[in-house]
This record gives sequence, structure tokens and C-alpha cells, in this order.
Amino acid sequence: MLERLKRLDPLIVLIVLAVIIAIIIPVRGAAAEWFDIAVKIAIALLFFLYGARLSTQEALNGLKHWRLHITILLITFAIFPLIGIGLEPMTAFVSEDIYRGILFLTLVPSTVQSSVAFTSIAKGNIAGAIVSASLSNLAGVFLTPLLVMLVMSANGGVHIDSRVFLNIAIQLLLPFILGQLCRRWVKGFAANKATKIVDRGSIAMVVYSAFSAGVVAGIWTTVSVWEIVYLIGFSVLMVIAMLWFSLFLATRLGFNRADSIAIQFCGTKKSLATGLPMAAVIFGGANIGLLILPLMIFHQVQLMICAWLAAKYGRDAQEQKAKV
Repeated sequence: MLERLKRLDPLIVLIVLAVIIAIIIPVRGAAAEWFDIAVKIAIALLFFLYGARLSTQEALNGLKHWRLHITILLITFAIFPLIGIGLEPMTAFVSEDIYRGILFLTLVPSTVQSSVAFTSIAKGNIAGAIVSASLSNLAGVFLTPLLVMLVMSANGGVHIDSRVFLNIAIQLLLPFILGQLCRRWVKGFAANKATKIVDRGSIAMVVYSAFSAGVVAGIWTTVSVWEIVYLIGFSVLMVIAMLWFSLFLATRLGFNRADSIAIQFCGTKKSLATGLPMAAVIFGGANIGLLILPLMIFHQVQLMICAWLAAKYGRDAQEQKAKV
């Protein structure tokens, strides 16, 4: 048993601990606002380290890799929505509100921070992941409301605050560019264990913040135990199926290992950080508790499964490198 515990990946342990602590001691009120600022600082630091670690040529190659970006966007905004539409028969097992929540989660963009972090841990194409995940969020500003109107027949006008662009630029792209500019002085520090520590720490902070918000809002008490179990099982199957499909598609399209990893982690994830504000705006401030519950559960499940997979890929890469 002790040997098995030693082999557990630290990231999975951190995620589980974050969930447990959020259930027992959720962050709330003014503390939640300060913690949210700390999360943003951690994410900005992470992208600064990514920028410092990557050579300028690698960053430019990531920007020019249009086949990678199109593949990820198609999975996020075409394959996922089609699956969501095809899942309508599940209303025989769950309420209409729960199904609408599942449909909504298939329409939101990919995550940025965790997608890039997992790609980094798995030794994938980090530059390509940064560009693709950022493009997914920018495209989601327009595509998600459009898809909601087309697929969910949302009533009323849809307005997305233009500050979304500014927030993405300031929190993600600006630190990455600063890291590139400071690379000659900090690349040694960025190349050591610092990036891995910030990788894992920032993901654990995101999980704790998101799960705390759900506990404080009382979302978990608005549905039956059966529906929560159903959503967990559904999320596990969905994440595994999409990870397999994205790898299968990447292989058939001729992508190399690094690109395939980026496609898996950027194309299969759904952003809770982007999805929650979008839901509040698109649905006009209505009670969105049940609507966002599937996204919250899916978010936690995808982090745990992807953490395990990223760690496995990372170990495989190290073993392969050791043999060479």
C-alpha cells in the first residue's frame, strides 16, 4: 500500500485535497475575492515561465501551426456540439434542466491554463497549446453565444463584454510575451522545477476556487444524489471517449507526438472559468445553478483524468529519453 501511495502523481493528490478542503472549508466572501486574485497571479506567473522557457523560434512555430489550431477548434466547436445534440434522448433519465446543462457544456470553449499545463507536463507542443487554447477562448466569445442561440433556442439578445479580449491579453498573452523578452536572464530558472511547481499549484488553486464556489452557492443540494452520480459517470465516459477520439483523429491526420498531446489536452477540455460568466450573460441573470452543474462536474473529472494521463505521458517521455 505504501509503495502504491508513493507512485501516486502529486498533481492528482493536490486536486483531490483541493476538493476535500473546498467541501470542508470553502473560501467565501472577501477571502474568495482575494483568492481569485491569487489564482490570476499564479496563472500569469505560469505563462511568464512558459514564455521564458520557450525559444522565440518555438513560439513562432506554434503561432504558424494552423493545422493544429483548426483541428482543435473543430473538436471544440463542431464535434462536441454535435455530441451534445445527439444526447437529447438522455432526458428519459435526467431532468430537462440537467440535459440543457450538458448541452451547454458542449458549447463552451476550451480551458487555457490547465490545457497548457497538462501539455507541458506531458512533454507536448507547449507553444501550439498556448496559441490554440487562447484562440479557442477568443473564438468562444462569438461562437458560444451563437451556438446557444442556434442549438438551445435562447431568447433575447446576447451581449458579451469586450473586456474578455483585454482580460485574456493581460492575464495570458502579456506575461508570455514578457517571458520571451526576459528569456536571456531567466531561462535557466524557468527551465528547472519552478515551472512544474507553478503548473501543479495553479491547477490545484483553480480546482479549490471552482469547487468552493459551488459549495457556497449550494448547487450540490439542488439535485438528487442519483443525478450527481449520473453526471459523474457521464463525465468520465465523455472525457475518456473524447481523449481517445482526439488521439485517433490526430494520428489519422499525421500529427506527431507533441502535436497529438496538444490536440488531446486542448481539444477535449471545457472551460469552467469561461463557461460560468458566459452562462450568466447569455441567460440574462436567470437562476443558472442547474445549468452550470454539469459543467462544474465535468470540469473536475477532466482535470483528474487529464492529470493522470499527462503524468503518464511525462513518465513515458522521460523513460524514452533515458533509453536514448
